Amino acid sequence: MRLNYQQFNIGGQSPFLVLHGLFGAQDNWRSQALIWAQDRHVITMDLRNHGLSAHDALMDYPSMAADVIESMDALGLDKVDLLGHSMGGKVAIQLALEHPQRLRSLVVADIAPVAYEPRHQGILEGLNSINLSQLKSRKQALDQLIEYEPDPRVCQFLLKSLYKNDTGEFCLRYNLAAIEENYAAISAAPQTAAHGARYVGPTLIIKGAESAYILPQHQAAFKALLPHTQLKIMAGCGHWLHAEKPELFCRLVSRFMVNLG
Repeated sequence: MRLNYQQFNIGGQSPFLVLHGLFGAQDNWRSQALIWAQDRHVITMDLRNHGLSAHDALMDYPSMAADVIESMDALGLDKVDLLGHSMGGKVAIQLALEHPQRLRSLVVADIAPVAYEPRHQGILEGLNSINLSQLKSRKQALDQLIEYEPDPRVCQFLLKSLYKNDTGEFCLRYNLAAIEENYAAISAAPQTAAHGARYVGPTLIIKGAESAYILPQHQAAFKALLPHTQLKIMAGCGHWLHAEKPELFCRLVSRFMVNLG
């Protein structure tokens, strides 16, 4: 499917494509995109079942990577620098392994190319506890959700996708049913990893020092799939490193790409 997108500095050089994480949307990256767009063409995309992109019952990494390729083709983007955060990072890795010729470089933010144990059960239960048809206010949704997810910052992020439709009823932009149905596939490693594929282009991995998404035992997976990798660790940051220290995050990414020549 063709994905919803936003472009910044369309006439700029070196197209740079950014993919959000689970429960996110392309507009989560607007402030970072504006920084990068000072000297390059930046594109942010809504992955399937998120933002303003179409909903679909299937949601695995080959399908999501294929959506990005189809959208790149529609935009006339032959080759890009590609960044993905969290789930978007796995989509980016999947794309790099399947279509390495379409990338100049790869940036992966706080995710490893491995299968993870379920870690969103409370969030899923909390979101399902909200009766959207009876919901009166955003605060009411927040009060319900925080009973399942104690971090108010996470709750605020999850409810960024809450909106009122044309009839005044609250809705979520992400497809919660599809996310639940495909949660095992979302938690899995990129699928081509089982077939010996590698991406040998320049790769930057950025880890939040306080995040447990990238661990020492993941080093072997990175080395096997992405052999030309450099790792940067952002002190004082968790999984939402790009939002916690956006200027530092953007500077690390920009410096990496400038050094590509």
